[in-house]
Amino acid sequence: MALRQILTEPNKILREKSLFVEKVDKDLQKLMDDMLETMYAAPGIGLAAIQVGVPKRVIVMDIGSRNTSETLNDNTHIEKKSPMYFVNPEIIEKSEHNSTYEEGCLSVPGQFAEVDRPAKCHIKYLDYHGQPKEIKAEGMLATCIQHEMDHLEGILFIDYLSKLKKTMIIKKLSKQKKTVERIIV
Repeated sequence: MALRQILTEPNKILREKSLFVEKVDKDLQKLMDDMLETMYAAPGIGLAAIQVGVPKRVIVMDIGSRNTSETLNDNTHIEKKSPMYFVNPEIIEKSEHNSTYEEGCLSVPGQFAEVDRPAKCHIKYLDYHGQPKEIKAEGMLATCIQHEMDHLEGILFIDYLSKLKKTMIIKKLSKQKKTVERIIV
């Protein structure tokens, strides 16, 4: 496994629509492994392939690792990981009722905002081994899946904000990028 660079806004690649995956093979599994390692290192709870510059309809998530941990006999504290893999995810059904969560994004570092999304959704997808699966999600899981699926369409959570808020965030991120680019030799 290898860490990959996470693209940050503004970046035109993040606005591309991701391509349908024809088959789940060893190369795609390696991409998902790399994405998961990158997501954990960031740290985050979800990552779409486009965020590491790969325009494929692939998402990895782990919303459980933040909340579940175990202490071993020697008092070593470890997080329990519960990775989820979604290839070609598709929303079958969304609830009419919305819920609001404060969202952030690894591609929009340091920025957070409340976003309304359907409270529940029913998703079909292929898993890590290419097997067809379905999941009915609600709460944080539903929000995270929808957030990551937006990436596959070139949409960021800041696109749900007012034009003024979005513009302010993009200006701030552009300024941060220029500062970082000047430091790199």
